[in-house]
Parts: sequence; C-alpha cells; structure tokens
Amino acid sequence: MPHYLCKLRPPRRTFMDDMTPDEAVLMRAHREYWTPRVETGVVVAMGPVADPAGGHGVAIIEAASTAALEAMQRADPVIAAGRGFAYENLLMLAIAVRPSLPLAPITSVTP
Repeated sequence: MPHYLCKLRPPRRTFMDDMTPDEAVLMRAHREYWTPRVETGVVVAMGPVADPAGGHGVAIIEAASTAALEAMQRADPVIAAGRGFAYENLLMLAIAVRPSLPLAPITSVTP
C-alpha cells in the first residue's frame, strides 16, 4: 500500500507561537482525530515541526490511494473547520520502517 509524506500548513506563519485559545482547542481535536490512526498503524509518524520559516505539521500516512488519503484529511477537524489549514501531499516512492516497537505516548516538546 502506498505511503505519503503529508505537510499540514497552518493558516499563518506565526501560528505555533500565537495560536488563540480557540485554535488550541481545534489543534487538540486534530490530534485526537489522528491518534487512533497512529495506534492502528495507518499513520507511521506524525508531529509538529519547529521550522524557522514557520512551524507546520508532518505525517507519514499509509493509504490505499490519494483519494483515500484526501478523504481522511477532509475529515480532519482543522480542515473541516475551514480555518485556513491545508495539506500538501507527496507520494513516497519507497519506505523503510524500523521494526515495530511498543507505542510511546504522544508528548509535546518545547524548543
């Protein structure tokens, strides 16, 4: 099954530094939407990226097709809310994944 590198662009470059309380609630819903897919292996890895050009999210997702991937993304609360988030998806031509390890809890890292 194909894998995709997915970048979630927030509505503004400064989002990671100045999200509103309402946006923080939306981001929690986003994380809660994707976490079960991490647990089932559909999402290989995901998390926020501290990019000097502007923070964003990244994930490696396994999906049967681009259409199936985009259907999952349309149901993501940050997309469904129509608040300016957008995904960029790239098909991975190959992927090597380390052997399965017990899942670590999702944690936050403050740079």
